[in-house]
Amino acid sequence: MENGHQLDRNSGNKGRSEFMKNLRRYKKSTSAMVGFAMLLVVVIVAAFAPQFAPHDPIQQNIRASFQPPSAEHWLGTDQYGRDILSRLIFGTRISLTVGILVVVIGAGSGTVIGLIAGWYGGKVDLIISRGFDILLSFPGILLALVILTVLGPSLFNALLALAISSIPRFGRVARGQTLSVRENEYVLSSTASGASNWRIMIRHLLPNIAAPLIVLSTLQVGGTILQAATLSFLGLGAQPPTPEWGMMLSSGRDYMREAPWLTTYPGIAIMFSVLAINLFGDGLRDILDPRLRGER
Repeated sequence: MENGHQLDRNSGNKGRSEFMKNLRRYKKSTSAMVGFAMLLVVVIVAAFAPQFAPHDPIQQNIRASFQPPSAEHWLGTDQYGRDILSRLIFGTRISLTVGILVVVIGAGSGTVIGLIAGWYGGKVDLIISRGFDILLSFPGILLALVILTVLGPSLFNALLALAISSIPRFGRVARGQTLSVRENEYVLSSTASGASNWRIMIRHLLPNIAAPLIVLSTLQVGGTILQAATLSFLGLGAQPPTPEWGMMLSSGRDYMREAPWLTTYPGIAIMFSVLAINLFGDGLRDILDPRLRGER
């Protein structure tokens, strides 16, 4: 018993030591810390949108339409007199929620399918891999457009389409990592001891393939925000009067000469959020990728 407790303590100490080492390595990266600070701002704005927004984001006031930035409306108003700043703040919540949900659905489904393909191999792997190849032969945004053509335009359908189009990316990574891990001694020992396939996949394979999937998930959130904005810009995502960045760009493009703030600020919001997530994800990749750790 004492030896078992000692092993647990040693394992816990080793885990905490590794975490602190990674944390120090992350702090040394200026770009990663900048990305973390930027992302923290985005998350706080999204979490407390009702408290930060000075006006109702969907309330119209035609008499106040096309007002330039002023003391009352810091970023001006749109063609319906709605406050741009308030719409941007609530748009942060929508875009971040869509990005996270798409990645959760895509990563969860893709990881399970990739684990099954890599572990069972044979015909199962062949069928799943060919399915991934077919889906990956289409650009992600094009595949989402095809799905939305069938389902119809809406924010929920756009979320679902983007999630489906992201599954093969996560599945390919999970499959490749599973193939490289399944021959390790601890996996072979578990197999020899009679452990079930699902127990092996969940307890032994999944924790050891998680690092690249975490990095991919983080980076995928930024790409998803950009894709969701693109779909809304095309009229296939969020529908009026939802305060979504892509739709704000679309509705303001006809007034770029007389009211450039209608498109400038949503564009900056998209750029800021995607840049923050990418910088944060690059920092995670630097500390979780063994090849990059070896170079440092």
